Amino acid sequence: MSGNSVFVKRIIPLVVLLALFAGFFWFDLDRYLTFQALSDHRDSLLAFVADHYLTALALYFVLYAVSVAASIPGGVLMTVTGGFLFGWWIAGLVTVVSATLGATLVFLVAETALGEPLRRKAGPWLRPLEVGFQKNALNYLLFLRLVPAFPFWLVNIAPAFLGVPLRTYVVGTFVGIIPGTFVFAFLGTGLDSVILEQQQRYADCLTSGATDCTRAFQISSLLTPEVIVAFVALGLIALLPVILDKIRRAKPDGTLR
Repeated sequence: MSGNSVFVKRIIPLVVLLALFAGFFWFDLDRYLTFQALSDHRDSLLAFVADHYLTALALYFVLYAVSVAASIPGGVLMTVTGGFLFGWWIAGLVTVVSATLGATLVFLVAETALGEPLRRKAGPWLRPLEVGFQKNALNYLLFLRLVPAFPFWLVNIAPAFLGVPLRTYVVGTFVGIIPGTFVFAFLGTGLDSVILEQQQRYADCLTSGATDCTRAFQISSLLTPEVIVAFVALGLIALLPVILDKIRRAKPDGTLR
């Protein structure tokens, strides 16, 4: 097989993912990943799930995996919506598996199409970071997954540039996203009351003759300070083995051996 053929086969999956990402915004599909859209289509979504439960669950699984693989934003809203439609434990389980699958796909694409060329071009500059990350890859991955301060898409592809083994990446992703996924799926179980309250408030506002009636709601408001603190605490726990290892290897003067 020629070098050009290998290059084409490596680059095609990347082009497909980029096309999915661009098409998502080109066709204005992002308008459906809003709380407003969820509120507007509440009745039809609940009816579809009630009549075609397994089909709806399968569609949710596929759409979530594709959105993660194509780095499409809106994961929090989709997870909350899953909890709203299917219940927190079913949605949590399906989301963890689906998100892990999508993240693994984009990891493999990034590693195949970009990882090796980037490592070759970076040369010695990237090597120390690569060695350090590989040594404690699982702990670092758990930290990055547990703390919601890092974009999910970035955590999906960065390990591919640092030579993280696939098995370590899958395990770290699967385990690391469990707490956050189930938290947001659980928050989704109380979303219906929020939607109904918002709809009633909006209807009352229109009835009063007001002209500034809005239904503005940011799904990110569900990420309370308490939830953030809990995620950060879990992330620090994941890093404890790395911290303790550095302390053990430290010389009396504070430098590392």
